[in-house]
Amino acid sequence: MVDALISFVIDQLASTALEQIKENVRLVLDVEKEVEQLTKSLKKIHAVLKDAEKRQVKEAVVQEWLDELTEVAYEMDNVLDEWNTQALKQQIEEQEDQGENTLVIKKKVRFSMPSPSNCFCFGQASRRIFVRHDIAQTIKDLNSRLTKIAEERLKYQFHSTTTSGIEQPQRPKTSSLIDVSKIFGREHEKHTLISMLLGQGTSTGEEERGPLVIPVVGMGGMGKTTLAQLAYNDENVKAHFEKSIWVCVSDPFDEIKIAKTIIGGHDTPNLDEFNDLMQFVSKFVEGKKFLLALDDVWTEDDTKWEQLKLALMSGAQGSRILVTTRKETVARMMGATTHMIHLEKLSEQNCLSLFYHIAFLDREKDKTDLLETIGNKIVKKCDGLPLAAKTLARAKSFSSIVAQLL
Repeated sequence: MVDALISFVIDQLASTALEQIKENVRLVLDVEKEVEQLTKSLKKIHAVLKDAEKRQVKEAVVQEWLDELTEVAYEMDNVLDEWNTQALKQQIEEQEDQGENTLVIKKKVRFSMPSPSNCFCFGQASRRIFVRHDIAQTIKDLNSRLTKIAEERLKYQFHSTTTSGIEQPQRPKTSSLIDVSKIFGREHEKHTLISMLLGQGTSTGEEERGPLVIPVVGMGGMGKTTLAQLAYNDENVKAHFEKSIWVCVSDPFDEIKIAKTIIGGHDTPNLDEFNDLMQFVSKFVEGKKFLLALDDVWTEDDTKWEQLKLALMSGAQGSRILVTTRKETVARMMGATTHMIHLEKLSEQNCLSLFYHIAFLDREKDKTDLLETIGNKIVKKCDGLPLAAKTLARAKSFSSIVAQLL
C-alpha cells in the first residue's frame, strides 16, 4: 500500500499544480529547493520499497521504518490537497476582484478613496500570504523528516528494485480462524459465496467434471482472506462437507507442502516421492465431499497445479476448491469459469465502522466525538481498503492523538 502512496505523491510533486506552489511560495521559505529535495528523497526510498515490504514480516525495525514513512507520505498528500484547495479559492477570488475592478473603472471616479472592496482584497492578500507561509513551513518540516527516513534506509541495506536475486518474502501465514465481531460489511458477498459452495445454481454438468473451483479475486488489502474465512466457518457450510481443509499457499507454490497439509497428521509412509504423495492425496479424498480452501495463490504456472488437481478428482460430487488470489489469470488457470467473486472496495460507512472499532475500542462516545473529524479524513484516505483502515487505526501517530485528546 505504501508503494502506491509514494508513487502517487511523486506524481503529484511532478505535476503542474506544484509549479504553482513554487511560484507562489518560493519567496516565503525558498520552497522550490525543499520540493526538489523531497522528490529526490522519495525516489531513493521508492527504489527500495519492494525489499522493505518483504522484510517487514521478519524484522520489526523495518516495520517501524515503513510505519513512519507511511505517516509522512499521508501528511504530504494532505499538504498537496490543501494547496490545491487554496489555489482554487484564490482563482475564484481573483476572478471576483477583476469583476469589481472593472466596475470601478467604468464609474470614472474623480477622487480616489479606499473602498471597502479594496480593503477586503487587501485582507484576502494577507490571508493568502499566511496560507502560503504555513504550507511552505509544513513542506520544510516534512522534508526534514523524510531526509532522515531516506538516510536510515542505508543502515538496513535494502536491495534496490534494479538488484537481481532478492530473496522471496515469507508472507504472513493465515488460518481458518476468524473473529466475526471485527468484520464490517461483506454481507452480500458472503451470501453469494456460501450459495456457490452449497451448490445453489450449479448445473449437473459442472458437478460431474470434478471439484468446482470458486475464486475470490481482488487487490491486496481488500479482504479476500476474511471473506473466505467467513464462508469457511459458516455452520451450513461446515455441515455440508465431510472434510474441510484450509491451506495457506502464498508464493512460491509448493505442491508437496500443500499436499502434506491436505492429508494433515494422518499416519503415512515415507512420502518424499511426489508420485506416492499424490496417490495418497487421491485416496485421502476419495468418495468424500470436501471443501479445500487455498488462500493467497500467486502462481500462473499450470504445471504446478495440474497434478494436484488430478489427485483431487477422486473426491465426491459437490466438492469445492475455494481460492483467494489477486489475479484473475490465476483463477482461470486453476479452472474457474462463471463461479467467481470479484471483491470490490468497502463502502465508506463500513470502512468508518471498521476504523472506529479498532481506533476507539472501549472509548466513551462523548470522547470519541472529539476525534470524528480526524477519523473521517483518515478513512477517506483508505479508499475502501479494509487493510488500510486497520493499519491506520493502529498507527502510532493516531494513537498519540487519541491519548492527548481523551
